[in-house]
Amino acid sequence: MYVLLAVAAVSLAVSGMLWSKLSNIQEQLARQSQEAGGNAIEARALARQAQELARETAARQALTETRLGEVALQRAQVEELIQSLSRSRDENLVVDIEAALRLAQQQAQLTGSAEPLLAELRSADKRLERAAQPRLSRVRAAIARDIDRVRAASVTDVPGLLVKLDELARLVDELPLANAVAGTGAAGVPRKPAAPLRLSWWEALLTDIRDEARRLVRVSRVDEPDAVLLAPEQAFFLRENLKFKLLNARLGLLSRQPESARADIAAALAAMRKYFDPAARRTQVATALLQQVQAQLRAVELPRIDETLAVLATAAAGR
Repeated sequence: MYVLLAVAAVSLAVSGMLWSKLSNIQEQLARQSQEAGGNAIEARALARQAQELARETAARQALTETRLGEVALQRAQVEELIQSLSRSRDENLVVDIEAALRLAQQQAQLTGSAEPLLAELRSADKRLERAAQPRLSRVRAAIARDIDRVRAASVTDVPGLLVKLDELARLVDELPLANAVAGTGAAGVPRKPAAPLRLSWWEALLTDIRDEARRLVRVSRVDEPDAVLLAPEQAFFLRENLKFKLLNARLGLLSRQPESARADIAAALAAMRKYFDPAARRTQVATALLQQVQAQLRAVELPRIDETLAVLATAAAGR
C-alpha cells in the first residue's frame, strides 16, 4: 500500500513537473509564436519597404536612363552643331572671299590696274592661312597661281595716260597754227604794234602803211593746203575739236575701250600735224606727248582669276 502511495506520489510529482514543464513550453511557444508574429509583421513591413525601395530604385534607374539618353542626345546635337558651325564658318569664309575677289576684279577692269586684284588675292591667301583648314588647301594653291599670273601680266598705265591727256588738253590753246601770221598770238589774233614815240606825222603815216602792207601780204611755206585755207575764225573750232578728240580718248581709256581711244589719239595726232606749226616748240612737245600715249596704249587685257573662282565655288558646294 505504501509502495503504491509512494508510486502515486512520485507519479503525481512527476506529472506536476511534466505539467509545469509543459506549461513552460507552452508559454515559451506562445512567446515564440508571438515573437514570430511580430517578426512576421516586421518582415512584412520590411518587405513592403523593400518593395517600395525597389520601386523607387527602378523609377530612379528609369529616370537616370532617360536623363542619360537626353544627355547622349544633347551631346550628339552639340557635336553636330559644332560641326555645322565649323562648316558654316568655312562656307562663310569661302563666300566672303569669292565676293571680295569678284569686286576686286571689277575694280581692276575699271581702273586698268592690277593692284586691287593683287592686294585682294594676297589678303584672301592670308585669311585662308589663318583658318588652317586642310580642305581649303586647293583654294590657296589656285590663289598662288593666279597671283603669279596677274603679276606677270603687262598692264597699261591708265592713270599715267590720263595725266598726259589732261596735259595735252591744256596745251591745245597755246599751239600756234601753221598759217599764223608772224607777230600774232597763239589764237591767230594780230598783236597791236607799239605806239611809236617821237615820230612826225608823215613818219607815223609811213609806219602804219608799212605794217598794214605786211599784214596784207605774207610769204611762207605751208605743206598742208587745208592749213592755208583755215580762216582765223575757224581756229577756235579747230582747237575745240582737238580737245574733244582728247576727251573721247580719255573716256575710252576709262571705259576700257582701247580701240576707240587709239582711234581718237591717231585722229588728234593727224590734226596736230596738219593744222599746227611743226617747227614751234609747243607743237613739238604736244606731238611727243601724243606719240608717247599712242605707244603706251596697248590692248592688253587683265588676266582673269577664273581658276580661283571655280575652286571657291567647288569649296562652297562642299565638294
